[in-house]
Amino acid sequence: MIETLDELRERAFCCIDCDLCETRTNVVFGEGDPRSPLVLVGEGPGEEEDKSGRPFVGRAGKLLDKAILEAGLTREQVYICNTVKCRAADWSTGKPQNRAPLPAEVEACRQWLIPQLGLIQPWVILCIGAPSAKNLIKKDFKITQERGKYFRCDFSKVAMAALHPSYIIRQQRPGNDGGFSLLVDDIKLAWETACKLRDEQGGPE
Repeated sequence: MIETLDELRERAFCCIDCDLCETRTNVVFGEGDPRSPLVLVGEGPGEEEDKSGRPFVGRAGKLLDKAILEAGLTREQVYICNTVKCRAADWSTGKPQNRAPLPAEVEACRQWLIPQLGLIQPWVILCIGAPSAKNLIKKDFKITQERGKYFRCDFSKVAMAALHPSYIIRQQRPGNDGGFSLLVDDIKLAWETACKLRDEQGGPE
């Protein structure tokens, strides 16, 4: 029986249960404060994450860091991970291009994600982007309509979803933040909710 995140991480590093193991540089397990009341869950690592072994460190990650700071937090106060721990990419042209993980890849990685969340026991999960929300909240999740709302979840007291930084970057125009302010608001609400639930129900600080 796996009892610690470190043990789970070590086992995940050896995973060969889907084809993503053949092209990865690193398993991107997750990082942050495992005692945090809030966990942010994205879809999967990209090129920079695959190189570094850390989640959300590329262009989208820098925008997420900015949003976390504007929400009054630091990255070290939350825990950040992805539904898939290895980079999904199309190698058909010889130069890898990021792609959405296949259903079988997502399913294979649940053996790491679900115990990971179980060991952390967050009060709130904030899904970053629609794929994460469809994996952890409901399959027909509509991110533009349902972001910022509370949902029941098997892996936390409350689950929420926010726009993905990559989506925001694509939408940004002069005079239009692309939804960045919404991301800040959702992170702030998720944190406030997590702390309130923890304090009301006597969880550890």
